[in-house]
Amino acid sequence: MSTGKLPLAADGLQLNFCKTLACRNFGLSDEKHYLLQDTDPSRPGLVCRECGAFPPLLNNHAVRKEFSRLKKQDSGNLAACSTDTCIAYGKPVLTHRELYHAFGYSGERQRYRCKHCQSTFVDRWSNANPKLDLQQKLLGLLFTGYPVREICRRLQMNPKTFYDHLDQIAARCRNKLASVDARYLQLAKDAPLASTLTTLQPRSENGVMWLATGDATHGYVLLQNINYSPEEDKPDENADVYMPNTRRMPDSFLHLEDGPESAQDTLLNQVNAKYQEVLSRSNVEDLYTRPIHIDYPSKGCLIRPQYTAYAQYLRLRELVPHWDEITLYLPQEPLLRSAVFSIFKDKLLTRQCHPVYVEQNEMWQENDNAENVDIMLLSWWRDRWAFTQKGKAEKAICHLWRETGKEHKWLQQASTFRLEEYQARFHINFRSLVDEPRRRLRPGGLLPLLDIFRAWNNLCHQNNEGFTPAQALNLTRQPYTLAQLLG
Repeated sequence: MSTGKLPLAADGLQLNFCKTLACRNFGLSDEKHYLLQDTDPSRPGLVCRECGAFPPLLNNHAVRKEFSRLKKQDSGNLAACSTDTCIAYGKPVLTHRELYHAFGYSGERQRYRCKHCQSTFVDRWSNANPKLDLQQKLLGLLFTGYPVREICRRLQMNPKTFYDHLDQIAARCRNKLASVDARYLQLAKDAPLASTLTTLQPRSENGVMWLATGDATHGYVLLQNINYSPEEDKPDENADVYMPNTRRMPDSFLHLEDGPESAQDTLLNQVNAKYQEVLSRSNVEDLYTRPIHIDYPSKGCLIRPQYTAYAQYLRLRELVPHWDEITLYLPQEPLLRSAVFSIFKDKLLTRQCHPVYVEQNEMWQENDNAENVDIMLLSWWRDRWAFTQKGKAEKAICHLWRETGKEHKWLQQASTFRLEEYQARFHINFRSLVDEPRRRLRPGGLLPLLDIFRAWNNLCHQNNEGFTPAQALNLTRQPYTLAQLLG
């Protein structure tokens, strides 16, 4: 129930403030700077008195809850202290060895003792994999496009056994990546990052979006998340931003049939069309607050996209507190813009964060030099875009902090291509599973595949020069085989 005040902060996290960088109220959450109203649902609940912007309200506790869900999903099954009152709680041995003592063995598995609460636990992945040969064959068949039924026939197992193995493989992949991720975070302090947002199942229209963040140059994927929770049930109705379950989406979409979208002939027209689509939303940070067709999943619950995005960047901030600067290349999506502004506002104010919109057509070649550059101010936000063109190839960037004088640099270097390529490969490699009719309304079964594919992409997949993303970043010496990935 609304109180006429800003939603309460959650452990010091307050994300409700003006997000216009040029405004004096940017980053300020004092209620005296804003007009707050909850009587007219058709009008903004928060309006900045200084610049007139109307940033959508967020429930800070719901962002924290989504952050916890993402973190648990990332670190699930890793050996760590399980005492929830201990300072070592949830911190894996692989990346926080200073918190633990080796404490003998339980059978063939390594046992550890927490230095702080003295509890003991066993690393379930520290022994040899007794099912290595079978799981290697399963994964090889899966990556070569065989459907589940054919894999089960070839390996003489039933579907339940297949999915049990898939869960075990995903857990081993998370375990294998944890130490490599730690090296990446330590060594890649000045490497630019990129984020991409796409549908998890392009042909399903089930509302599940897939957000990935990783190294922009080599395609090492650090974080990924989807706005879907298989363990939660969908609510019966919409809850306002002051209610605890506001992050969960009910099946109450405006199911209107959209006509075919007209092709935009130039990149400028594409950028302008995107701004028009964004402003047609009642909440500019929520992709689903406009007429759209959604076939709600039959099991589990959709999460509002803004809570998924804010949670992922909150997780990123937790992982990179020692980075001097953060450069983030983004597709033209205000949801990601607002999330970056909110989570990294301190670094923005000190010019240590560089968020850059990047758009280009398919004819643009990576690392091409920009020739003639045209500057344009676009949309209600008056975003400063730089456009360049070489024949039919076009590219445009917008430094969201309005840094000037480096347009040629950003046009050459800024790219989300590696992350887009990563997501496209997932859809191609696992087409039979992604497009399976029953899977379209039960997307939870794809969660293990996301973990497996991230590990395979980072450690096994080689580029044209024969290097994996981890090799290119000097994190590993050679590509991993499937046997090494699962061993």
